[in-house]
Amino acid sequence: MTRATPARRDEPAGSRQAASGGPGGCAAERRGLLKDWVGRRAEPLGTNGGLGARGAVLAGLAAVAAAAFAAGCVTEAGPSLTVVSWGGSYARACVLGYHERFTAETGIEIRLESYNGGLAQVRAQVETGNVHWDVVDVEIADAVSGCDEGILEPIDPAMLPAGPDGTPAVDDFFPAALTECGVGTSFFSTVYAYHPARFPNGPPATIDDFFDLERFPGRRGMRRVPHVNLEFALIADGVPVDEVYATLDTPEGVARAFRKLDTIKDQVVWWEAGAQPPQMLADGEVVMSTAYNGRIFNAQVAEDQPFVIVWDGQVYDVGPLAIVAGTPNLDAARRFLAFASTAESMAGVGRYISYSPARRSGVPLITTHAEAGIDMNPHMPLTADHLTRALANDWEWWSDHADEMNERFAAWLAQ
Repeated sequence: MTRATPARRDEPAGSRQAASGGPGGCAAERRGLLKDWVGRRAEPLGTNGGLGARGAVLAGLAAVAAAAFAAGCVTEAGPSLTVVSWGGSYARACVLGYHERFTAETGIEIRLESYNGGLAQVRAQVETGNVHWDVVDVEIADAVSGCDEGILEPIDPAMLPAGPDGTPAVDDFFPAALTECGVGTSFFSTVYAYHPARFPNGPPATIDDFFDLERFPGRRGMRRVPHVNLEFALIADGVPVDEVYATLDTPEGVARAFRKLDTIKDQVVWWEAGAQPPQMLADGEVVMSTAYNGRIFNAQVAEDQPFVIVWDGQVYDVGPLAIVAGTPNLDAARRFLAFASTAESMAGVGRYISYSPARRSGVPLITTHAEAGIDMNPHMPLTADHLTRALANDWEWWSDHADEMNERFAAWLAQ
C-alpha cells in the first residue's frame, strides 16, 4: 500500500522544561509530589466520591502536574513531548519506571495524556494537519493498521539501543514485539478476576465458568469491544486455543462466538477504561470481570483488595509505542522511543505493575516490586504456570478484520 506523506510543521511546539535546579531536580520534585499524593490517598476503591478509580488516579496525576508548575519546576519554554497512554496505575508505572529518568537525562518534559485506545483521534489529527500528540501507546493491531494508513511513523530498528550485553535490538526483542511502526515495550494479558466473597460455595476456575450463569450467577464485566471477547467465547465453547483464529476466520466461527456471548449478554456490564473493572468488583457491581492483569495486580497490592485472577484462557499481547505521523517533535519522539525501548526502562515499568518486558534482557532485571517488596515474577502473564490454555493475540488477524468485527459487535450490542 502506498502511504501518503503527511505535511510536517517546521517549528517545534512550545513546551515545558525544568526551571532552576535542572531537569533532574524537577524529576525529583515531581517524584516527591507523586509519592506524597499516593501516600495521602488512603481511601480504598469504591469511596472516591463518585470519581471511581480512574478518575481519582487522573485527578491525582493532574494535581501533581499543577503542583510541579506552581513550585516553579516547569515553565513554558523548552522541549516537551505529549505522550498518550492508558492512564491509571499503568501510567503511574511508566512515570516512575522511566519517564522521570528520560526527563532528567534529556531535559525533555513529558506531558502525559490518557485515552481508551483506537486510532480515531490520531487519524483526525493527521488528516487535518493539526498533530498535537507525539507518541501513543497503542494496541498492536492498531500499530499495524495505522502504519498501513500512513498515520504512524515508520520505525528504523537501527535506532533502537542494543541490550545490556550488546545484543542487537532485533535479536533481543521477543517475536512480534517489533512492527514497522510500533515498538513493543511490555507484555500484558486480558484475564478475568473475581471477588472471593461473592462465591462462598466455591469460586470459578476456568474461562468456561465465566459463561456459566447457572453455577456462578451474577453480572459480568467485559470491555465494550469485540477483541478478546470473541476469543474468550470460543475457548469457553470448547474450541482449542490453537484453533481459535482459524475458527474466527469462518462465518460459522464468528457466529458461534456471538452465540456464546448471547448466553450472558443480559448480565454484562460493559467497561471502556482499564481502571473500571477493579472498581466494579470492589463496589459489587459485578461478581467477576475481564480485566488487564496489571490493573488487578495493582488493586491487590496498592489497595489491599482480595481479588483473584483466573489465568485460564488468558489472551496475552504486547503493547507498542508509536509515533504520530506529522509530529513537529519527531527527533524528540524518536529519542523517547529509544529510551523507552531499553531493557532498563521496560524493567522499570515491570517493578511497579505486573507487565513483562518485551525484551529478553529485561526479564532478569525485574526482581521485586519497587514499593511493596513482593516478588514480581509469579504475577507476570508469561510465567509457565499461567500459560496453560493461554492464547497469544493474533494481531495480523485483528488488523485485517477489526473494522468488520467492530461493526458487527456494535450491531449486536444494539439488538
